[in-house]
Amino acid sequence: MKPTFAIVDCNNFYASCERLFRPELKNMPLVVLSNNDGCVVARSQEVKDLGIKMAVPVFKILDKVKRHKIEVFSSNYRLYGDISARVMQTLEQFSPHVEVYSIDEAFLDLSGIAALNDYGQKIRSTVLQHVGVPVCVGIAPTKTLAKLANYAAKKFKATRGVVDLRETERQKRLLKITPVSEIWGVGRKYTLSLQRLGINTALDLAQMNTREIKRLYSVVLERTVCELNGESCIDLEKTSPKKQQIVCSRSFGEKLTHYAGVRTAVCEFAARATEKLRGQNRLALMVNVFLRTSPFDKTGPNYANNATGKLICPSSDTRIIMALVARLFDMIWQEGYRYAKAGVMLGDFCSPDQVQFDLFDRQPDQQQNDRLMQAVDSINQSGRGKIWFGGQRPQQDWFMKQANLSPAYTTRWSSIPEVK
Repeated sequence: MKPTFAIVDCNNFYASCERLFRPELKNMPLVVLSNNDGCVVARSQEVKDLGIKMAVPVFKILDKVKRHKIEVFSSNYRLYGDISARVMQTLEQFSPHVEVYSIDEAFLDLSGIAALNDYGQKIRSTVLQHVGVPVCVGIAPTKTLAKLANYAAKKFKATRGVVDLRETERQKRLLKITPVSEIWGVGRKYTLSLQRLGINTALDLAQMNTREIKRLYSVVLERTVCELNGESCIDLEKTSPKKQQIVCSRSFGEKLTHYAGVRTAVCEFAARATEKLRGQNRLALMVNVFLRTSPFDKTGPNYANNATGKLICPSSDTRIIMALVARLFDMIWQEGYRYAKAGVMLGDFCSPDQVQFDLFDRQPDQQQNDRLMQAVDSINQSGRGKIWFGGQRPQQDWFMKQANLSPAYTTRWSSIPEVK
C-alpha cells in the first residue's frame, strides 16, 4: 500500500489565536510583534493584502497602522502554545500517527483512507469547531508534495482549504505554476543558485537529473526531487526527536547596566532551563552562559562573551545548575556596558538511568533531591503559588516589552473571559 501523507497547517496562526476571544476582530487587519515589540512576526490576511511584509520593524509601518486601523498585539506565547496543543490533540483522532512539525503544523499518516477530500474537509471543520482555529489540508503521496498541496489549498479559494494531490497530472499542473522558492526545503540560497541554472518552477526542479542535483548540491535536495516525482523518501517521525540542548534567553526590555540585575536574569533563565530539562526526564552535564550588548546600540561600547562549564555529575537539580551558572556569569561579567541580552544553554544530555555516580555521591540523597525538584515543579505548575530560588526574584522588571499583550485566556484563572 502506497503511503499517503497530509499536512494540516493553521491559517495565520498567531493572528487566529488573538481573534479567538475577540470575535469583533474578525476581518480586521491584525499584526503580532516579536520580542520587545520590535518587528512583525505574524499577519492576518487583511494585513498581507495591504502589502506589509514579514519581519518589517513596526516603527516603519506606524502610518499604515494608524491609517488602516491595524490591531497590534505583543507575542503571547503561553496562549499560542496552549492553543497549539489543543489543535494537535484534536488531530490525533484522525490518524494513529501524527508528527508535530511546528507550533502550527502537523503531518498525518492517512494511508488506506478513502474519500480523502471529504476527510480533509472533516478535519478542517472539526478543528474549527473544537478549537476555533481555521486550517488548510494538503494531501499527497510524499511529504514534500503534501506541503505543496497545502500551499495550493491556502492560495486558491476554490479548493475550500483542501487539496488532494495524489493524481500525477494534477501534480504536474501545480508544479508548473509554483515558483521553485515555494518548495519545502529549498531556501533562499538554493533558489538563487537554481534560478541561475534556469530552474524557475517546481516542475523544472522535478525534471532535473537526481545524480546531477546530488553532485551540484546535496543528498537533501536529491531527496526533494525524488519526492516531487512521487517517490516517498522522508518518513513520518512517529516520536519527536530528543533535544540535544536547551536554551533559555531573552532580550531585555531596557538595557541593563548593573551586576545584580543581569545576574538575577541569568539565574531566572537557569531555573527555567532546568525545569524544561526535568520535563524531558533528562540530565545535563554541560552549562553555558552568555551575555551581550546590542550591536545596533551606538550609545556605548559593544561587548559579547560566554563561558562554558561542566558539572561533576549530570544533574537536573536547579540548585546545582544555578550555582555553576552564577560562577560562569562572574567569569564573563564586565562593568560599563549596556547589556541587551543574556541566556543559559544546557547540553550533553543523558537519561537518569545512564548516570554513573562518583565515589562521593550517595544515591539516597539523589533520590531525595529529585523528589524536592518534583515538588517545586508541581507547585509552580499548579497555579496555586510560586517557588523561586535565592538567585531569582518574583518581580521581573527587566523583562521584554509587551505593551500590547493580550490576556492568557486559557492558562491563567484571572484571565478567563467573562460573558456579560
